[in-house]
Amino acid sequence: MKTNKFFIVSTAFILVLLSCNKKKYTEVVEVPLPTAQEKITIGMPEDVSAAEGSFLMDKLPYPYDALAPTVSPLTLETHYSKHYLTYTNNFNKAVAGTGLENLSIEEVLAQLDLNNAELRQNAGGYYNHGLYWKSMAPNAGGSPTDTIASVINRDFGSYNDFKTAFKTEASKQFGSAWVWLVVDKAGKLHITSTQNQDNPLMRNAVIKGTPLIALDLWEHAYYLGYQYRRRSYIDSFFNVLNWKKINEMYESATRKKYY
Repeated sequence: MKTNKFFIVSTAFILVLLSCNKKKYTEVVEVPLPTAQEKITIGMPEDVSAAEGSFLMDKLPYPYDALAPTVSPLTLETHYSKHYLTYTNNFNKAVAGTGLENLSIEEVLAQLDLNNAELRQNAGGYYNHGLYWKSMAPNAGGSPTDTIASVINRDFGSYNDFKTAFKTEASKQFGSAWVWLVVDKAGKLHITSTQNQDNPLMRNAVIKGTPLIALDLWEHAYYLGYQYRRRSYIDSFFNVLNWKKINEMYESATRKKYY
């Protein structure tokens, strides 16, 4: 009998210890929030300026958080204040002391030597990003209106057909590329794409025209927010399309050609 009592008491004691140990390793541990100094600081677009040169940066017409969730604040801040700034500064250095610094960016692109890799890359990066910022706006998206709406219906059949064609062109790109909506000399719209920092104003363009929409498919344009989900970024782009500005550019382009 004493042996049985000792066994029962011992077993109970062991179970209590195991229970305590289990609680010890499954309890929730509070982790302190990062201090203000440890948090990532997002600046302001107006604080960014290029070094001295003929070509100025296009001022971002909205704060860094204005396009979220399509473009995350950190993505836009890094894209604008690092990548775009670098292209602008390098472009100004490349044209300094040449006749190109007195031309418009569209004129530079139309006549630049494609064998000049430095000028080609930085002139394209400067122009392409400027149009990318204009292509988007907060509280935008939806179906187009005004003249551009009727022209899209005329040239693509419907807005939905245009959207499908644009997404298809974007989805089949590999690596660093841009997708464009352009208008040609006859006023007809086309969807096209270019690699690296080339664009439809350059002499090597498969489809030449005045760009109206630019979608940046370089990884730095989307990776912080989407990682490998590039198609989600492409889909979301239509939620921020600035149709008012696109319509203005279409009407201007049909009056003045750069190619």
